[in-house]
Amino acid sequence: MPGLRRLTFLWILWLSIGRAIPAPAQEQALAQEQAPAEGEPAAEARWFDPDRLDVLIPTLIFAGLLLAFVASARRGTRLFVRRIPGLDAIDEAIGRATEMGKPVLYLPGLDEMDQPGTVASMNILGQVAEKAAAYETRVTVPNRDPMVMSVAQDVVRTAYGRAGRPDLYREEDVYYVTYSQFGYAAAVSGLMLRQRPAANFFIGHFFAEALVMAETGQSTGAIQIAGTDSDAQLPFFITSCDYTLIGEELYAASVYLSGEPLLLGSLKAQDAAKLLIIVYVVIGVVAAFLNLKLDFWTGQGG
Repeated sequence: MPGLRRLTFLWILWLSIGRAIPAPAQEQALAQEQAPAEGEPAAEARWFDPDRLDVLIPTLIFAGLLLAFVASARRGTRLFVRRIPGLDAIDEAIGRATEMGKPVLYLPGLDEMDQPGTVASMNILGQVAEKAAAYETRVTVPNRDPMVMSVAQDVVRTAYGRAGRPDLYREEDVYYVTYSQFGYAAAVSGLMLRQRPAANFFIGHFFAEALVMAETGQSTGAIQIAGTDSDAQLPFFITSCDYTLIGEELYAASVYLSGEPLLLGSLKAQDAAKLLIIVYVVIGVVAAFLNLKLDFWTGQGG
């Protein structure tokens, strides 16, 4: 029986190898299929496709702008970034909480950790927690998502360490509430009414619960600073908060607060690229209005 099994195995292996290796006739037929038809140009391997020049040129321009602005920031050149009132008010809000002896409430939004709004919120949380630690003020961060809670705990712990006050960090101040949307809103509203924090931060992506929490916070008399990339919730934050970061201001906030050269250079490169895109669109609109046919890549025009 062992010998029969061995023979059977070798026979199956031989059939498999025989099918995998094409016969000369099959190779010839395959070569004929891949050969170009009569009158058609033969395929030619090229390292560069000139038809993709419209992608290469903008890429090189943006890369050049990025490297130039980052190098300029690292040399100590002062790059202009317009003032954002909501970020300038962070010191005022934390200072007021310190004077009143009340905590700061920070809400990182209801999205998951892989969303850009939540990532931006974590960056701002680090700056807020560091300033609060310097003032010896308590920061409370209730979370809807367990993963966001873990990241927030690490961010706040690191911020207290940078401020030289790791002893003030309390892990129970950064905690998980519930994954239910309005259950989370109810818990946060109750926290506002019980603890009456002096400053409330709504930073991240919010949904229909935004107005419920913002109105509750306003009724307690707290300073409220909001920032979100959710267009639908911006009107509610604008009407119920003292300061609101609108759209891309949320993403620029961490650069504004930290002054990190790499981030600052990236921000300025994006602004310059947007300006070039606007100029390009204006030229296209004018050309279309004047019925001009422009080909920027081949130099042909009419």
